[in-house]
Amino acid sequence: MKFVLFKKSLEDGAQPIYLFDGEEEYFKERGEQMLKEKFLGEPSLNYTSFQGENLKGSSLSTLISAAECFPFMSEKRIVKVTDFYPTEKEYETYLRSYFENPQKDTILLIVNTARSKGKSFDLKKVKNVTWVDCSKADDDTVLRWIYTRFKRAGIAADTESCERVMRYCLADMSRVVGETEKLIAYAAESKKISAGDVDTVVYRDTDYKIYEMTGAIGARNFSKYETVLSELMSKSFDETAVLNSLSSYFRTMFEILILKKSDSDTAQVLGMKEYAVKMSRCQAETMGTETVKKYFMFCNCALNSVKSGKISAQGALLKVNAALFFGEKYN
Repeated sequence: MKFVLFKKSLEDGAQPIYLFDGEEEYFKERGEQMLKEKFLGEPSLNYTSFQGENLKGSSLSTLISAAECFPFMSEKRIVKVTDFYPTEKEYETYLRSYFENPQKDTILLIVNTARSKGKSFDLKKVKNVTWVDCSKADDDTVLRWIYTRFKRAGIAADTESCERVMRYCLADMSRVVGETEKLIAYAAESKKISAGDVDTVVYRDTDYKIYEMTGAIGARNFSKYETVLSELMSKSFDETAVLNSLSSYFRTMFEILILKKSDSDTAQVLGMKEYAVKMSRCQAETMGTETVKKYFMFCNCALNSVKSGKISAQGALLKVNAALFFGEKYN
């Protein structure tokens, strides 16, 4: 099930085994918190956690033993295991019996973050495992969450303000939650949030600032480019860091274009978040493949010149700025 349905499902009670899987850490943390708040009493006696990488072969028996224990002064006992990827042989030998007949007073919570390093058994297909999809929420879901949170706090916020919060946080729910709470505190007296308030309060990720810079390049807006560059330089970025970030960003844009895959598939291949792929693709398609490749070469060549001592980082960034806005002859 999608995470947005998870809270509603708890009204009917807890399932014996949950698998939280996906890249959105906020959903995993919030899901575990919901289970604890609703079903767990005396955590020191009824909560146990394991690291999946330490559970191999016969050591899996310790996980099963913990899950088979009964709760003490609590409705449920919670046994959590993180990054748990048993092989098919391990499942058949040590886990099948419990997974087919789980202890009804225990919640076995599997929280997977990293990808499996080898071939593992697909726990999602096991009958008693409830899979909670903790992948990135779509834009509408994130916007709805921001708007609803403001509304519950008695704060008026228009669509543009909510969209800015989402964009500045790259739709990362952990950041969205934190920045939304900051804005609620900021608007405690005025009871309203404007787009200008978002610009004042919300910290824009470095990735988003690079996104703004490349957007300014595409729009041929040198003034905007300089403004964002100054913001980066004021936050402990130096010229080499800027060049590295620009080079990496243009390379990623180029890879997105030549892969010719969907946003979700591209995100998996490049190890990115789907929303970031979507934003980068829009920019890359506006510029075109050859232009993106050319801009990447500008930045990469400048970095190589710095590394070889042919030019200073300050001089290299000046050359790149000129080349990006005024043509290859300035590179």
